[in-house]
Amino acid sequence: MKSRDIAVVGILLAIGAILRFIANMFPGAIVGNPVIALYCLAIILIHPTVKEAFGIGIVAAIVSMMISHSIFPPANLVSESLGAIVCMLLYSMLENKIAVAPAITTFVATCVSGFSFILVCMLVMLALIISIPTGTVMGFFAAVAPIVIITAVFNCIVTQVLYFPAKRILSR
Repeated sequence: MKSRDIAVVGILLAIGAILRFIANMFPGAIVGNPVIALYCLAIILIHPTVKEAFGIGIVAAIVSMMISHSIFPPANLVSESLGAIVCMLLYSMLENKIAVAPAITTFVATCVSGFSFILVCMLVMLALIISIPTGTVMGFFAAVAPIVIITAVFNCIVTQVLYFPAKRILSR
């Protein structure tokens, strides 16, 4: 990865972290994740390898863990890594085939990241507290799944809107 690519990833992750940190300041338990939208944008712009996308996901996970108030922040290590790899693979398949490839890619990557985060949290809940009835875990899933979808919609719009100006800036 070129130093310019590292700078792009760093800047976009920093912007995502700042936006998420600010969003965490507002009351309410549920906060979207602009870090995903912006690491997807970075991956779409720089075309990393699988290994580099995985690294971007790990860095995004560490940033997210530090500013998260979620039920199990270490789940970000799994979810952000998977999201980054899916983003890279899907965009490489859709690039130059469909105009809204950045939006579709980000939507799917956000869903993969969000649902894998929920799965890890559910597994931890089941492993740590044997007395939790299955209905409670499924209730958790039912409560949190719409948040993933709403965040995915928001992220795909943000990424698609930012894609063309960001690509233009990078081409200079």
